[in-house]
Amino acid sequence: MSNSSSQDFLIEHNEFMKHNGVSVVAVTSDTAKTTLTVAPQSLNPYGIVHGGALFTLMDVAAGVAARADGRRYVTLDSSVHFLKSVGRGLLYGTASVVHRGRSVCVVDTEVTAQEGVLLCRGSFTMFCLNDTADVPSQG
Repeated sequence: MSNSSSQDFLIEHNEFMKHNGVSVVAVTSDTAKTTLTVAPQSLNPYGIVHGGALFTLMDVAAGVAARADGRRYVTLDSSVHFLKSVGRGLLYGTASVVHRGRSVCVVDTEVTAQEGVLLCRGSFTMFCLNDTADVPSQG
């Protein structure tokens, strides 16, 4: 299975991502872009986007960018800085690999609002589960 079809499979079968309304809109060899349309379930009790929704948007983007090499990754560590809040609209998550090693991949991320306002930034360390490309079974 090619890296592209492996990546497509993992995106298509990511129920957590779909449940949270996150979509992957672009992938290159070391970058990924995601979107989230703010919905009522994205908001905290104060009517602004929940930090967990922002984190999920960045985590998905980081994972997709890391997996662009065809290997499987999980989040090992992250650091996120929430800068501004928003209560509606389309949000954009971007991720860019800054280091790709044998067992870890470091990815910088950010989320911007539809108007281009920076909402948060983060750094994710992704742990590689295997040395070769493969896809989990649908079991």
